[in-house]
Amino acid sequence: DPIRLSGYIASEKLAIAKKNLIPKGLEKAHMKKSQIKLSDAVLKKIIEEYARESGMRSTERAIDKIIRKVAVKLLEGDKSVTVTANSLFNYLGTAPFKREKHLEGVGVITGLAWTSVGGEMLKVEAVKMPGTGKLELTGSLGDVMKESARTAYSYIRSISEALPLDMDFYKNTDIHIHFPEGAVPKDGPSAGIAITTAVVSALTGIPVRADIAMTGEVTLTGNVLPIGGLKEKTMAAYRNGIKTVLIPEENVPDLKEIDDAVKENVDFISVSKADEVLSLALSKNVVAKDNKQRSIKLKQDRSQTASVCQQN
Repeated sequence: DPIRLSGYIASEKLAIAKKNLIPKGLEKAHMKKSQIKLSDAVLKKIIEEYARESGMRSTERAIDKIIRKVAVKLLEGDKSVTVTANSLFNYLGTAPFKREKHLEGVGVITGLAWTSVGGEMLKVEAVKMPGTGKLELTGSLGDVMKESARTAYSYIRSISEALPLDMDFYKNTDIHIHFPEGAVPKDGPSAGIAITTAVVSALTGIPVRADIAMTGEVTLTGNVLPIGGLKEKTMAAYRNGIKTVLIPEENVPDLKEIDDAVKENVDFISVSKADEVLSLALSKNVVAKDNKQRSIKLKQDRSQTASVCQQN
């Protein structure tokens, strides 16, 4: 079996770019360090918006391209060139990656996914409409993700008595779950709690908090199971300005592996049950049973999570 290694995080990419890629590019172009100014802010923009990947090849190509164009300016008479964030377009063209907008409203939620280029935001949308109880799934989904969506739907049916919705929704309502950016294949079970939240939001008409993201597999009985790729997923949340991330309780030990910048800027809340997720993610509480106790437990979990981060 192949051995899979996690990709570089943003801070590691920045360090590699400064210590290795820039000096290497300057040497190839026969330029001095003083002839070009590339600030950390510009390098971060290159890494996040022009070269989003697990490795460094695209970053190296982007830096080399900038250095070559700066070399031309030096030959034309400039003594030194300062590359700014605003001038990157002149060197690299339009950025292929942008900070993704936060989803907000009824039936929409931000999940977190792991891809071959690192962590990515995973948008989930759900709508209800009059029908006969059909569940439709779209968005270039693999078999595992389709099974995860059906599992989430069955779990919601099992707790329907505790939710403010039509008890016969599974007979007279169709649900359509969509994952935007359909050209990108998506698979795996880690969107389970995001799907659950999106569908409950659609059925109840209660909006989802816009500043929250989540990852975790859900079972038929509402347990939240651990997932892989937490390091990359949390980096995606941090990169896109997400302030709160819900993670499976069993993934708390993995927080010691994530970047310090992520720990300092993102609040992590561990969850073990799907109803905890609903209480946290929806703008209004929909699960009345034991909610007060669960909220207290979650606050304690959050303190423990913060403690884990500080200790590591």
